[in-house]
Amino acid sequence: MALPRFHGTTIVGVYDGGKGAIGGDGQVTFGEATIIKHGARKVRRLANGRVIAGFAGAAADAFTLFEKFEEHLNAHRGHLTRAAVELAKEWRTDRVLRRLEAVLVAMDAGGILLISGTGDVIEPDDGVVAVGSGGPYALAAARALKRYTDLSPAEIVERSLTIAAEICVYTNDRLTVETLG
Repeated sequence: MALPRFHGTTIVGVYDGGKGAIGGDGQVTFGEATIIKHGARKVRRLANGRVIAGFAGAAADAFTLFEKFEEHLNAHRGHLTRAAVELAKEWRTDRVLRRLEAVLVAMDAGGILLISGTGDVIEPDDGVVAVGSGGPYALAAARALKRYTDLSPAEIVERSLTIAAEICVYTNDRLTVETLG
């Protein structure tokens, strides 16, 4: 099943050997043509700062998912993969949650995951993941920068988001980048 297509955000994460970063732009778009906010914060720290998560999708839905995800992280003592699997199962089967339209990217010192309401919990092969309307642009940029430069994960995330903002009308250059390691 294909992931939903979201307009109005770009989230990119890069993980490399215990170090990583997740970043997002700040644009919130209402409908197809109106920008209503420039500086939204779509990336945050969870589990006492040990986990970073970012979302693409409806803001209210994402905040609900952040709360649920943090509950699962607490219940599973901060174990990212276990909490992600439990969130995905609940998200897919709960009558209310399964209507939520968002995708999460989450990272801890052990790796990075994409979590969706279709039950997907995906660990990318190369440690790079991007979602949202500018996701394909940011993903291509991040993969190239990771393969062919010595930039840190945070620098790769920032430059990838900047490139996406130059191409995608639903992505701006007001960035939030959180790092681990």
